[in-house]
Amino acid sequence: MDKLAKERRSWNMSRIQGKNTGPEIAMRSMLHKGGFRFRLQGKNLPGKPDIVLPKFKTAIFVHGCFWHRHENCKYCYTPKSRHEFWDNKFRRTVQRDAEQIRSLAGSGWLPLVVWECEIKNNPAKTFTKVQSLLQQRLLKMNGDT
Repeated sequence: MDKLAKERRSWNMSRIQGKNTGPEIAMRSMLHKGGFRFRLQGKNLPGKPDIVLPKFKTAIFVHGCFWHRHENCKYCYTPKSRHEFWDNKFRRTVQRDAEQIRSLAGSGWLPLVVWECEIKNNPAKTFTKVQSLLQQRLLKMNGDT
């Protein structure tokens, strides 16, 4: 049984953003400060990645740990009520994420997943990891490897 009234639960759920979330904005800010130029919400790409770097042919998904089921993360908890509903919802989300990543990779794109907790807990390390992957990608695309 839900502890909140139906109206309050509906209000809470309506506040959950699908784009321009705090972690997305933080990642974009780090990329911009690092000199990377990008596009938002790749509408023409599978999964509509949060950040698209055309020069690197790279798509970044900034995943929320709860919704996308980041394993062994404290933010990846399962609600105590309606287990079957949540299990199905989470399973479909994880399956859809995997399909979108395969589709992007199959069309020559480098899909990167950055987790909400990584950005919150250690933004500098997260940016360094992404920056390194982008530099490797550029070298590979230019045939320097």
